[in-house]
Amino acid sequence: MRSLVFLLLLAVASAKVYDRCELARILKASGMDGYRGNTLPNWVCLTKWESSYNTDAINHNTDGSTDYGIFQINSRYWCNDGKTPRAKNVCGISCSG
Repeated sequence: MRSLVFLLLLAVASAKVYDRCELARILKASGMDGYRGNTLPNWVCLTKWESSYNTDAINHNTDGSTDYGIFQINSRYWCNDGKTPRAKNVCGISCSG
């Protein structure tokens, strides 16, 4: 659970674009290598293609939701942006940090 909280906080952190190796070191130090069966290369690849390692990345979806941060956390289910209709906010966090 601690690792998941770390991921969510990293996802909504202040604007920063990580270098690939810097992000890999942070993820490894935070215990993410092997978390829920996902290897460090999986996490790094995910963040590369979802956000180009950018914690400030935003993507607007056709369903009215928005994806935020380095992991592209979706406002329909995971966080509250105050704009997404019928949002669940299961993590109880703001999408903008």
